[in-house]
Amino acid sequence: MEFFASSGPSKTCSPVEYMPLEDIERPERYHPGGYHPIVIGDRLSDRYDVVHKLGFGEQILGSLALSDLNDDGHPGKALIPQVLDKFLVDGPNGRHRCLVTEPGMMSLAEAKDASYCRLFELPVAKAITAQFIQAVAFLHHRGIVHADLHTGNIMLRLPNSMDELSPEQLYEKYGRPNIEPIVRLDGKPLPDGVPTHGVVPIWLGKESELITLTEAKIFLTDFGESFLPTVTQRRYSNTPDILVPPEIYFLPCETVSFSSDIWTLACTIWDIIGQRPLFEGFNPSKDWMIKEHVDTLGKLPHDWWQKWDARQRWFNEEGERTSGRAGRSLTDRFVDSVQQPRQEQAVEDVGQAEKTAILNMLRGMLTFMPDKRLTAAEVMESEWMLRWALPVLERMVTT
Repeated sequence: MEFFASSGPSKTCSPVEYMPLEDIERPERYHPGGYHPIVIGDRLSDRYDVVHKLGFGEQILGSLALSDLNDDGHPGKALIPQVLDKFLVDGPNGRHRCLVTEPGMMSLAEAKDASYCRLFELPVAKAITAQFIQAVAFLHHRGIVHADLHTGNIMLRLPNSMDELSPEQLYEKYGRPNIEPIVRLDGKPLPDGVPTHGVVPIWLGKESELITLTEAKIFLTDFGESFLPTVTQRRYSNTPDILVPPEIYFLPCETVSFSSDIWTLACTIWDIIGQRPLFEGFNPSKDWMIKEHVDTLGKLPHDWWQKWDARQRWFNEEGERTSGRAGRSLTDRFVDSVQQPRQEQAVEDVGQAEKTAILNMLRGMLTFMPDKRLTAAEVMESEWMLRWALPVLERMVTT
């Protein structure tokens, strides 16, 4: 099981600086109103023994609202994490609300980062994508915009065999906790409420290409940005820069809604099936991202095109490239990111009929004007989903 704790308002005093620790939360977060210090061996709520650490800092409080939703038979309901238990813990930094949820093996982003080829086997990619679409469709069905869809927020489930491991068997298989001392830069004693050691999170995962079809079970996580458009009017996006939908740039007075999720859903589907992101850029500017969109999808709608002052840096008035290398269309990028890397790794690539179907689906999701994009329900009924993704998912469920 996985624990998350929240605390009351921060009450920091003068800042204390510590020796930096790699892969460990910043010690500065331990203060009144901040993190609760937990050490390996602690027992919580007279029920839960702390044997290792999965990570830190994830925002999932929004899933509380999701956990109470009635099950109406939608296939995406099971792909949203449920809060299994709740309790309070009092400590030196205040009172903390603790949530118990299902743990994940790793995120899809972590699986790709651990891999040299950064690819999932094609059946695995199809099964993961089908579930991902179902999860987003369920949220939209319930009136919820996730607002932060990317591979870092899709978790692979741990196998049921993990439940059978004792703490010692866990340590034998994955290693004992790696602890690092927390030290103040000024050499003074640690303040009350700061643990003496930090714990490096356990690694339970594996490289993306080693994930089998039976292991391709996922759930969607991190609802810290999620909202109900009927209640909250939002006009910004906190997704990674390469995933920001174009309406954020061109329709700043319009509210963000389900269609923005559809754009990031399409980008994330691409990342699952391919090796490289659909749109690329290192710490990109707004203009660079718009350039990427036009390169890939063609000329912007007329009003947007006229508003985009930087267009002449890359394009003529017909939307054709005038500087640098030629633009790469959606089809070109599919070859570069999906087909060619799979062929180089001698793994299954996408057949011609399936390629046509998935590109048709993605184009419908990546329409510039938000109100023209496919809905999540329509993506569920797309040819690619029905003919190629769902059959693999059904095979995964029955194996």
